[in-house]
Amino acid sequence: MKNTKQNHDAKPANFGKPRLLILGCGDVGLRLLPLLRRHFRIFAVTSQPSRCTELRAAGAIPLLADLAQPSTLVRLAGLAKIVVHLAPPQFADETDRRTRNLAAILPERATLVYISTTGVYGDCDGALIDETRLPRPHNARAKRRVDAEQVLRGWARRRTGNLSILRVPGIYAADRLPVERLHKGIPALIAADDVYTNHIHADDLAQIIVAAIFRAAPLRIYHACDDSQLKMANYLDLVAQVFGLPSPPRLSRAELAQQVSPMLLSFMSESRRLKNFRIKSELGVRLYYPNVQTALSTMKVSVNLE
Repeated sequence: MKNTKQNHDAKPANFGKPRLLILGCGDVGLRLLPLLRRHFRIFAVTSQPSRCTELRAAGAIPLLADLAQPSTLVRLAGLAKIVVHLAPPQFADETDRRTRNLAAILPERATLVYISTTGVYGDCDGALIDETRLPRPHNARAKRRVDAEQVLRGWARRRTGNLSILRVPGIYAADRLPVERLHKGIPALIAADDVYTNHIHADDLAQIIVAAIFRAAPLRIYHACDDSQLKMANYLDLVAQVFGLPSPPRLSRAELAQQVSPMLLSFMSESRRLKNFRIKSELGVRLYYPNVQTALSTMKVSVNLE
């Protein structure tokens, strides 16, 4: 009996809890772990053996697998009935092969929260939009996300899955701000050419994911964004003020196209404003940082301007 009790006591504290699987457990995933540990036994997938110690210390059970290699995913099949999919697509083509590989091993009647992007809407010419807006992706990056959404919808319908899709704009935090861009003096657009840009603090995204796990309606889309309605140059100005850096110079779109990479120009070519009523009314989310200004006012930074 003594040995039995010792074996029982040796079990992890979360033994017997429902299992939850996180794919793509980077910065947001690590912020998510403390919010979920008391509810679930958490497994975190990584393709990098060097990350196992970090994930284990954060309270997850690390699993080595690679969404790009289907043979490594066999052990994940049926492992957990709740899945958070934070992993990005591969960097080429217009289909998300990683999500297609995942959908092939997802169990029946699972709950899945997929973190997509608001880039699926393409350029909305500054319009204020809700989740009923149809996707019109303008680049391969956004087309891959639309493909992933469609693949997961197909899985949910075939396997009676409970899927929710969070469309996420630019994620920021104290260590995820465009400081390097400001240091380099990369120009912004003049007001007449500038675009609206949308934001969410990484801590708020983590709490929205938790709310979606417990409260999201099946096959429901949510804008995981804050209340900010800022144009990109104004956002850069706010960050520059916090760090004591010069505001970026302004150029016309034609002038800017000669100075920045095509990828950066693509981010500066789509303008939209997002309604976030659903995350508040349906998921019950109260944002820690309702807008960028609130978050920046709480950040204490030291900047070496030499």
